[in-house]
Amino acid sequence: MARSSAPRSSANGANGSAENRVIRCGIYTRKSTEEGLQQEFNSLDAQREAAEAFITSQRGEGWQVVAEHFDDGGYTGANMDRPALKRLLATVESQSVDCVVVYKVDRLSRSLMDFARIIEVFDQNGVSFVSVTQQFNTTTSLGRLTLNILLSFAQFEREIISERTRDKMSAARRKGKWIGGHPVLGYDIDSKGGRLVVNPEEAEQVRTLFSLYLELGSLLPVLQEAERRGLVTKRWTTEDGKVRGGQHIAKGTMHGILTNAIYTGMVDHKGCLYPGEHERIIDQNTWDRVHETLRRNNGDNGASLRNKFGALLRGLLFCAPCGAPMIHTYTMRKSKRYRYYVCHNAQQKGWNNCETKSVPAQAIESAVLDSIRRLGTDPKLAEAVATEALAQVARRRREVDQQSEAQRGDLRQLNQSLAREAADTSVDTGARFERIAALQREIETTERRLAELGTERNNLDRDHINANDLYRTLAEFDAIWASLTTKEQEQMIHLLVAKVGYDGRTGKVTVNFSNQGAKELCQGRC
Repeated sequence: MARSSAPRSSANGANGSAENRVIRCGIYTRKSTEEGLQQEFNSLDAQREAAEAFITSQRGEGWQVVAEHFDDGGYTGANMDRPALKRLLATVESQSVDCVVVYKVDRLSRSLMDFARIIEVFDQNGVSFVSVTQQFNTTTSLGRLTLNILLSFAQFEREIISERTRDKMSAARRKGKWIGGHPVLGYDIDSKGGRLVVNPEEAEQVRTLFSLYLELGSLLPVLQEAERRGLVTKRWTTEDGKVRGGQHIAKGTMHGILTNAIYTGMVDHKGCLYPGEHERIIDQNTWDRVHETLRRNNGDNGASLRNKFGALLRGLLFCAPCGAPMIHTYTMRKSKRYRYYVCHNAQQKGWNNCETKSVPAQAIESAVLDSIRRLGTDPKLAEAVATEALAQVARRRREVDQQSEAQRGDLRQLNQSLAREAADTSVDTGARFERIAALQREIETTERRLAELGTERNNLDRDHINANDLYRTLAEFDAIWASLTTKEQEQMIHLLVAKVGYDGRTGKVTVNFSNQGAKELCQGRC
């Protein structure tokens, strides 16, 4: 057995004689999963019975069992986030027990670091620790070394389970198998086993999205058209009966669909493609054409495509009455080209569906350029833009901090769930394997998102915008503008301006300047 120190005793007599001393023993039990806990006599009962029998054998030494039970059913020993353990430590600190008894050391903890913290609390309060099935005494250096070796092996066992699971995932991926996770639009999970089967209705929706991208050439118009047609994300039901998905397709989701190799019948594992067990939805020619367009767009939804008609406000101009983007177009009259920006709603749903309809391109572009010039002639306006830019930075800092805290909370919960699954070695079923695989993917995604937020937070901390620097730079705007090519002019507009709103009812133009662009100008990189 293991004992961390000589037990503190409660004496009934004035002198605390050996005949009268009482050693109050708290029994702690734990099981990693909830499986079997509903049985009349379960693992927790067996652990407690063994501990009670040991305490009874020490009755001559004054050992007695305290009435309170400290039972953690369905909690991993990989961390200390366990309700009964927290109650036990509170009881120890209130000096309501003199000895803690467990069936095996790893019932108390499977983490060497956590166990050291627990033993420290015991020692500070003079509480001994006893393991019924393991013979060593922690009051000696050799006893503590033996205990640490045992715990190291317990922690090693838990970590090797995770490594073995990752190896299984890699092997399954290389064989083209579906290893779990959220269902994918276009496929259902076969009820007979972990493989994907084509959902004909959703598959047609996927083909439609690929065709729309080839037709429209960038994500924003595709998103607008998908919403108009009522196309939504994959709808599915979780194991606990909750319905997920069925929402409007967001920009990131759309990009994920267009780049998901699963639609070509392949499985992506660490950047390598392997033939999958499922049928393909998208033919190779369509896939290649879509990815060539994505490559030309350079990840910015068409902003890098050749702008042969000089549309300076492409992707920036929005219709104020209905919020839809305004698309650049032109008409030809007697071999002369007339450029316009047309509201997407008016273009797709009919002229009567928007009060703005269209605006001549040169007029709206000149209005935006005049707004930029005013920054270079009005110090107060430049100061206002710089102040607003700093306010935007501050708001974004708060948003990033809130998102980071939420992601850290999600990561803690995911790690706890993974630890519970990994610690349960009693059953090695396909369902458990899929749950572990899905949890590991979610953890990796959450960690990547946290890293991205950390990088953004560091960049925001370096954002310093000086109104005087901005004013002096923009005072030379006309000279700079005249020396630029059409493509460079477009790039400069996109650097300075975040969004332009046009209200066709009043002719009002609203220009929202980019805080990042203002910073770039102040640092002299334009």
